Amino acid sequence: MTSRTARLQHHTAYMPHLRAVLAGLYEQVRADLLDHPNYRVGVFLERLDRHGVEPGWAAVIGHDSETGEPVGYAYGNTVSPGDRWWKRMTTPPPSRYAARDAVAVKEIGVIPSWRGIGVARQMHDELLTHRAEPHTTLMVNPAAGEGKVMRLYEGWGYKEIGVVQPAPESPWLVCMARRSRRSL
Repeated sequence: MTSRTARLQHHTAYMPHLRAVLAGLYEQVRADLLDHPNYRVGVFLERLDRHGVEPGWAAVIGHDSETGEPVGYAYGNTVSPGDRWWKRMTTPPPSRYAARDAVAVKEIGVIPSWRGIGVARQMHDELLTHRAEPHTTLMVNPAAGEGKVMRLYEGWGYKEIGVVQPAPESPWLVCMARRSRRSL
């Protein structure tokens, strides 16, 4: 059996060709959810376009090291104190996370045939490698993978800090945070 490895490509500028790659990956990653209003490709692209121009935006694309085909992505940006990321939470977030800039991991996705071999963690870690923010935060649907995704993030050091419903059509999400890679 051959082991598969991903080659990671780090991007710090949101460009049209990158938008197309991310849209194609998103369609594969979320294929079983695309009929839900908040998971439609058009809604994802609206979020991506908004996030792509926010301060500190960066993305990591994982590529099959043999074929070069994209297999996953992670992207995020800086969220400052008072950002809507924090304001939408049902209770005020702990000040150790929200009182200074933090990096918000907005999306992580791996195509089904590449799941379970550590690609998501590799992309996540690469995304955070050059970040100066002391803390990292993300939101997760606690029902995703019957709770498996949230447990995975807990294994990466994230702790629940609150709940949020980012949009009326979206599910309730758990907001999680941890110290960033540099401060671990």
